[in-house]
Amino acid sequence: MTDLPLGVAEIVKKTHAGRLKAVPAVEEALARIAERDPDLNAFSVVRREEAVKEAKTVDRKLKADRGPLHGVPIAIKEELDVEGCVTTFGGEGNTTPAAADGEVVRRLREAGAVVVGKTTMSEFGAFPYTESASRGLTRNPWDRTRSPGGSSGGTAAAVAAGLVPVGMGGDGGGSIRIPAACCGLFGLKPQRGRVTTAPHEHLWFTLGTVGPLTRSVLDSAVVYDVIRGNADTDRYRAGDSESFVDATTLEPGRLRIGWSTKPVSRGVQPDPIHVRAVEDTARLLGDLGHDVREIDPRYPDPTAAFVPQFFAGIRAEADDVEHYDRLERRTRETYRLGTWVTPRVLQAALRATERVSAKANRVFDTIDVLLTPAMAHRPPRAGILDGRGTVASALLAMPAIAYAALWNVAGNPAAAVPCGPAEDGLPVAVQLVGRTDDEATLLSLAAQMEKARPWPKIAQV
Repeated sequence: MTDLPLGVAEIVKKTHAGRLKAVPAVEEALARIAERDPDLNAFSVVRREEAVKEAKTVDRKLKADRGPLHGVPIAIKEELDVEGCVTTFGGEGNTTPAAADGEVVRRLREAGAVVVGKTTMSEFGAFPYTESASRGLTRNPWDRTRSPGGSSGGTAAAVAAGLVPVGMGGDGGGSIRIPAACCGLFGLKPQRGRVTTAPHEHLWFTLGTVGPLTRSVLDSAVVYDVIRGNADTDRYRAGDSESFVDATTLEPGRLRIGWSTKPVSRGVQPDPIHVRAVEDTARLLGDLGHDVREIDPRYPDPTAAFVPQFFAGIRAEADDVEHYDRLERRTRETYRLGTWVTPRVLQAALRATERVSAKANRVFDTIDVLLTPAMAHRPPRAGILDGRGTVASALLAMPAIAYAALWNVAGNPAAAVPCGPAEDGLPVAVQLVGRTDDEATLLSLAAQMEKARPWPKIAQV
């Protein structure tokens, strides 16, 4: 195996040129998983025989039929349907394999990607640390004693450790950006409605989106150009946007960038490492020619919009599993604690979402991009939620979601962009938040930052 595994764009370039076939690309990913995953616990299912068989089918395609992800091994978070695999949501509530791929997985496969397995998550993605009674602890490849974040932590660990070039995650309160920040990856939460949620009408109502975690900005854009777009059943739809890949090739121009380390969540204090990362990034962006200044974003309080949708989303997913009694104790407690979210309360939360979004977006009256920490604390110890109930777990989650969850409520695109490892040896990241429907500016700016300040493409251990 090569020391530095190929990324998405590199694999596609080689497979389209005939210098690499899908089978060896997939077999190398499977070998890495077999060698390195036992002490990470990133994968819950590895499709060894099925993936090699599917790679052989991909290799038989004529050159004219090769798609934009031809031969790319990919991992899928447990909450997304993969035909023949149980959609577990990180627990034991379901036992029947999915009869068909979800729409995002179907698009990935149609583009030539090969699903090598499914990745761990906290049950229903309820908390931003990847651990559960069913799956145990997933560990950060930079430091096995630390959490990779969550809820897409299995995906993040798999990509950061070089097991696969890309994995799919979901973000209902930071669950792409938090693990990306913990593991040194690029993670973009797209505009609400940019990516289909089919076969589901929505994911946690206005909060949830689906997207990839990758080691580079370009790799993320390549995957997004495959999966974005709606199905007839989608409740939410984004506005028009240009090609994400094209956006990464364009200079962003001189942007007005406002930065702040003030958390949205009251009572949370950012780690000094994260404060310095924002300040250093602000200086970098100034050196790159942008108009950069510290601002007060005057954040609205998203609690009345976020909390009811969080409980309603968990309860809706729990209602759909085959075996409610097999859910972990904390999940069943969360379900009971959410009984107050009646249909009337949920509708009030959805109306509050519109007000919060309008207030949050006032910051873009005077700036083009908001720069903040990606999260408040350093990657915590693995097992941070051991023995904790819902309330204690929610309190422990606050530093992780302190900068992220508002933008799920508002719907704006937001990205975790790596800054490289900090003095404690763990990755650090900043968050870029864009105007409504403006993923293009974030991708262009992030690509400029990646070029000016490259980050390690695989965990340094």
